[in-house]
Order: sequence, then structure tokens, then C-alpha cells
Amino acid sequence: MQQNGASSSNGSEGGGGGERQSPSRSPLLPAAATTRVRRFIQERRTLPLPKVMVVFSAAGDADKSSDAMAAAAADDDSQKPVATGVNRGKPSRCPLNAGQEQEFPEVISLNVGGSHFTTRLSTLRRYEDTMLSAMFSGRHHIPRDADGRFFIDRDGAYFGDILNFLREGELPHRERVRAVHREAQYYSIAPLLERLEDTQPLTGEKVRQAFLDLLPYYKDNLERIVEIAKLRATQKKARFAKLKVCVYKEEMPITPYERPLFNSLRFERADGSGGGEAKLFEHHCEVDVSFGPWEAVADVYDLLHCIVGDLSERGISAEQQCIGVCDKHLINHYYCKRPIYEFKITWW
Repeated sequence: MQQNGASSSNGSEGGGGGERQSPSRSPLLPAAATTRVRRFIQERRTLPLPKVMVVFSAAGDADKSSDAMAAAAADDDSQKPVATGVNRGKPSRCPLNAGQEQEFPEVISLNVGGSHFTTRLSTLRRYEDTMLSAMFSGRHHIPRDADGRFFIDRDGAYFGDILNFLREGELPHRERVRAVHREAQYYSIAPLLERLEDTQPLTGEKVRQAFLDLLPYYKDNLERIVEIAKLRATQKKARFAKLKVCVYKEEMPITPYERPLFNSLRFERADGSGGGEAKLFEHHCEVDVSFGPWEAVADVYDLLHCIVGDLSERGISAEQQCIGVCDKHLINHYYCKRPIYEFKITWW
């Protein structure tokens, strides 16, 4: 009985002691946090108090506060100036954005293949349907050189003639007409092209080309002359080469000794056996290249002038002279009689 009572009294005392030792804890604070607070309270008399603000919150509130701090940091970063990497002292090399137009001053400084020009913006925009007008319309980006001039990657030797026409309608001298015509084609200046094509030597070139169109094989034969002359000079290790060229015009034979009608003639003649059977006879002049026939007012000498001139345009020196006629007998009293010319092609 006593043991039970002692044990019950000890249990009650232990229970009472347990109740006295358990302080009232805040449901929001864990045990480790309570111990740190008690230690801080005990040491505040001897240690200096730092100016620290301690905030106790639940787990959900802590997440919210961390999100708020991250948002505040992002706001601070957004307020900092952003380095664009663009040097404001130099023009931008980036292409224009959609809807953005490049602005130009009234006076334009140009660098055309290393040649410098200065003109008004209105001069470059004189004709709308040209390449220069489109370039300086503001819709396209034009690069600049180191000195700030607008750069055009084109030979500037004849750009001054282009500007003179845009300014005053002035045409170049005759020896510059062909080169300026090529530049006008590049810049698509239709008014200048029309004016130049009505000027010598381009007008004469149009008439000459109308004659050469009667000989559709003309360019091929020209290439053949060059190839044969090159081959012979290479084989003989010679400075020049010679070749025979037949040039004849189409005419109806009036006498038995006139030139025949076609380049390659086909005749019917008896075989001499008395059977009366006819055989086809075909004739080719023994030359390297043949030009003809054609039907026009221009004669043989006009075509020879075209051949020598076109070879000279390619930097090939050519001389020609008549060395006789093709005297091959054709049929009955007909002979070929086509003129044969010797061409001398000098390579150096």
C-alpha cells in the first residue's frame, strides 16, 4: 500500500515537476529558435547589443517575403542603364528595321571605288526608276567609309560622266560613250541609255549588228579563227599564225565564171557511162573558215572590216590580204571563183 502510494505520490510529483519545467511555447517557434532567444536574453547584460531586427514568421510568410525581395531586386536591375554597345559617334552598320528610313543630308559625299565625288541629294534622285534614286531613297542601308562618305563598290572612272548627265543632261565625248553606256546600264538610267544609243559610235554599232544578224554563224566562225590560230602558233612555237578564210556574198551566177549560190554546192551530173544516171556532187572550198553567203548591200570588204575590228576589240592583232580565188572546177563550164583571204594573227 505504501509503495503504491509512494509511487503514486512520486508520479504525481514527477508529473507536477514536469508541468513546472515545460514553459509555455509559442506555436510559431521551434525548439531550436526558443533556445537561441533565451541565450540571447541571458547574454544581453554583458555583450553590446547590435542593431539587428529579428522577424519571426511562418513558413508561408517566409516564402512570400523572399518572393518580394526577389521582385525588388529585379526592379532595381530594370532601373539600371543597359549598355547597348553602340558607338554613337559612328553610323550604325546594322540594317534598317521595318518601316525605318535612313536620312540623308542635302549635300552627299560619295566614295565610288576610291574616287570621291560631292553632289546634291536631289541630283541622285533626279530620275525615279534608277538605281541611284533607289539607293538614296532612305529604304536601303548604304555603308560609309572611314571618313563618313557613302560607299558604292563600283569603278569610279566614269561616274563623273553619270553625274554630269544627271545635273545638266551633258553627254560624254565619243571615245567615252561605250564605257559610259555600260555604267548607265549598271545604274539603270534609261534616259541616258536612250541618248547614248542615238549617238556615235553606238548608232553605227546598231546598223552593223543588223548586217551581222544575216550571218547567224558569225560569232562561231570568229571563235574558230582564234582557236585555229592559237593551236598553230603553239605547235610551231611561232609568234604568229596564218590561216585561209573564204568570204563570199550570195549572188546568182550570171556567167559560168561567177560565184556559185551556196557554201556547200550539190550538183547533179552524169557519170559518163552513158547510162544517163546523175550523181550528187558536193563542193567545199579548201579553207579553214568560210563566211557567206548573205544577201545585203554590204559587200565582202565590209565583212572583212567587221572580222578584223572584232578581233582587235579582243586584243588580237589581225591582218588580211586576198591571195586568189578558189578555181576548182564544178560542172560543165562552172568554176568556184570564191575569193580566198589569208589572215595573219600575231600573238605578241
